[in-house]
Amino acid sequence: MPARATPVERAIDALQKLPVGDLAARDHVRTVRSTVAVANDDEILRFLRLLDRLDVDAAQVERGLERAHATVPVERRVALAKLRQALEPVRDGVLRHLAAPPSDLRFVVDLRAALMTYVAKRADAAELAPLDDDLRAFLAARLDLGLLELRRLTWADSAALLERLARSEAVHAVRGWFDLKDRLDDDRRVYAFFHPALPGTPLVFTEVALTDEMPTSIRAILNKDAERVDAASARSATFYSISNCEPGLTGIPFGNALIKHAVEQLRLELPRLRTFATLSPLPGFAGWVRGLGERVSPEVRASLAIPGWHRSATASAELREPLLRLAARYLLAAKRGDGAPRDPVARFHLANGAQVERLDWLADPTPRGIEQSYGVMANYRYALDRYPANQLAYASSHSIDASSAVRALALADPTILEESPPAISRRAALLAAMRGVASRARKLMSRAPARA
Repeated sequence: MPARATPVERAIDALQKLPVGDLAARDHVRTVRSTVAVANDDEILRFLRLLDRLDVDAAQVERGLERAHATVPVERRVALAKLRQALEPVRDGVLRHLAAPPSDLRFVVDLRAALMTYVAKRADAAELAPLDDDLRAFLAARLDLGLLELRRLTWADSAALLERLARSEAVHAVRGWFDLKDRLDDDRRVYAFFHPALPGTPLVFTEVALTDEMPTSIRAILNKDAERVDAASARSATFYSISNCEPGLTGIPFGNALIKHAVEQLRLELPRLRTFATLSPLPGFAGWVRGLGERVSPEVRASLAIPGWHRSATASAELREPLLRLAARYLLAAKRGDGAPRDPVARFHLANGAQVERLDWLADPTPRGIEQSYGVMANYRYALDRYPANQLAYASSHSIDASSAVRALALADPTILEESPPAISRRAALLAAMRGVASRARKLMSRAPARA
């Protein structure tokens, strides 16, 4: 005898049949939401597996593909339209119910955040990774970039919002309320995106420092005792952090739009600003250098092996030029299999149209900065007259715009990045050439007409 369906299973079954927005669906939505709200991890996983099973009808898709290939043009359009419907997972209809007014997307956002945690930490959840892709696509389709609202956050905002801001900072940890207040000062700005589908909560935020010159060190920005700059006379705006407030929205590119919208807002507020750039980490640089092994010079490897080398004037002076040259090579030449830059922060800013403007030595001497990038940071510049063309060039061929100074550093680096092909001796090359000539001669002879 089959097991009796649970209330959630019965609710999900009903939501598959009811149109979105129907009043009869609301009781079933409440059943699902209230049950999941008090569920433990194993129960949430069971619910996620239930959603995962509500996929496309593979047999129906196969039939649709056959009709699309076999019909005349007019009928092909009809067949393709039906195929598009067949390719929509059944779960999407259920998710539309769960995210429909008077509710919002919060349930689905939190559900995806939980799923991402399970996939990352639990072996029994690994098979749910494709469901994560589907949930991300579902959320991205409902968070229209045109409805995003840019807001400058200030010390006058609610304590709950500011606490969430501090907790979500992913690049440079907030060290208490005084540190947070300093980041919200007049010569420091925080801009965030809000969306009506998730009212009252920032989706992503960026922190900006207003200065006279483009900073070369994160300490100069985060130093609470640093001399204040009159915002109205500042010439440079430096984006030094961008963080996601909603783990369930990871992978949806709000950050790309955020920087450009913040630039436009700053230009309106402070017309004397001339330079818009970032001070960014190189999170994969040190690991990449270590992976080069003996291709890195013995002198560099020996200096890096000195404990606390960055606090030694002699060791840091010896490493400055070699590591800056390697960092330039890393940003311009180290690639993934698809041809995109290896560094994730570089991919973000270059895809957004920025230029690699400058490399900064020991710009982040914190333990984390030394561990991930030997303290090197990069300034990516958002040149208003160049970033639209840069964005298209990167999208089409992963083309990288870099300043002449950065390119010169990369060209000066002597490190061989790829293993050299095996050398071929002169004798072996000669024998191979002779064999090729003999082979071509035999083919010509075999094609020649017979003579009497």
